[in-house]
Amino acid sequence: MAKRVSSIYGNALFELAAEENKMDALLSEVQTLQQILLENADLLSLLNHPEVSKIEKLDLLKNIFSGRASDEILGFLNIIVEKDRQKDIPKIFEYFVDKAKEYKGIGKVKVVSATELSARQKEKLTKRLLETTKYTSFEVDYQVDPSVLGGLIIRIEDRVLDSSLKTQIEKLSKGLSKLSVEKEGVVGLG
Repeated sequence: MAKRVSSIYGNALFELAAEENKMDALLSEVQTLQQILLENADLLSLLNHPEVSKIEKLDLLKNIFSGRASDEILGFLNIIVEKDRQKDIPKIFEYFVDKAKEYKGIGKVKVVSATELSARQKEKLTKRLLETTKYTSFEVDYQVDPSVLGGLIIRIEDRVLDSSLKTQIEKLSKGLSKLSVEKEGVVGLG
């Protein structure tokens, strides 16, 4: 249900940004608000508190964000509070940011390697990803995991390219085990 709520409200904000031709501005603003909510968990707790009335919540938002947030974002936050969906704000914003970045051609990629990649390796990898995908730029999350032994594991959306030595060794091992079992079966028949 929360996923559906986040997509409904996230899509509404996305459509507003597209219609008003304010995608960049609203994306930047929402990302700033995400950071504010992350750093001030008490604000979200207060917005979710059952003993704080809607009017008090709306006044709180107005006092905090008036003059700092656009009319579109203030109006959007008011609607969310009016509909008692304030607990979903982080997921709604996350959905909107992902959709806005997709619209702008910005991909998110996670790269796992056994050792830290050099700047040149990162540059070559990014260039190759741009050549082979629909994206115009990437936000790359590089992680080091010595257990992959070598090679890379690249995750873009729901696609995974795993060229790690660990996976190749596991596949080889399974193949050899299967071959060994088949060979024993053939010998056992004779």
